Parts: sequence; C-alpha cells; structure tokens
Amino acid sequence: MFKRILVPTDGSEITSKAIDTAIAMAKTHGAKLYTISVKEPFPYSAVSEMQPTPPQEFFDAQERIASARVKAVIAAAEAANVSAEGHTVEALHPWEAIIEHAQQNKVDLLVMASHGRRGVQALLLGSETQKVLTHCTTPVLIVR
Repeated sequence: MFKRILVPTDGSEITSKAIDTAIAMAKTHGAKLYTISVKEPFPYSAVSEMQPTPPQEFFDAQERIASARVKAVIAAAEAANVSAEGHTVEALHPWEAIIEHAQQNKVDLLVMASHGRRGVQALLLGSETQKVLTHCTTPVLIVR
C-alpha cells in the first residue's frame, strides 16, 4: 500500500518512536523510507558587534547536528534491511519544509511524533505536527 514513507526527525526521544514505527511500516510494505531534519536559519536580528557565534560557525553546527540525526535514521533503516534516503534542509518553519519534502518525493505517508501538549500549552506553543496535519494533503500517522 505504501511505497514512500517520510519520517521527520528532531532527535527527540518521542521522535525515535515515530522512526521505529516508520521503519517497521516500510519493512512491512516494502517501501522506501525518507527522512528529513530541519535546520534553524541564522537569527540575523541578533547580528551585532557582540555576536556570540559567527554565522558560519552557526551554519556548520546546525548541519552537523541535522546530518547526525539523518544518519542515525538511515543506519536504523539499513539495519532493518529498509532502503532509506535522508536530507537536511534549512527552514524558518519546519512544518513547511516537511510538507514540501513530502511533495517533492511523492511520499504516500508521513509518520510523525506528537509531543502530547494539551490545553493552553498546546495553544500557545503550537505544534509542527499539528501544522502539518492542517496543511498537508498526504496521509499522516501520528505516534505518541
């Protein structure tokens, strides 16, 4: 049924549950697994003479962290004999990057983690998963 599955990763413990679920589903369906880690853009509003981190150092650190997350997912998929491909992208809004990546790779299913925020906290903080659910036309499986 599913031939292309996307699982975004932010390195959190709850995301690891979504990764395990996505790998299991990919194995069951003989699907290819895609993974994405979204890097934060440099906070240009913070540019000043007293800048704590130079821009290139910031970009390098973001790439190093995102690449490590993607490589971990690919390694887990390959250990389960699942074909996997990963990318890192920079975006102001991770949910937009996730949806765009899903469209570009023509995925059949997105597997995402829910951090389980409720009430006022969920309302104030929002949720990348909620925004993907609201704006995406691809089916989304939420893992808690």
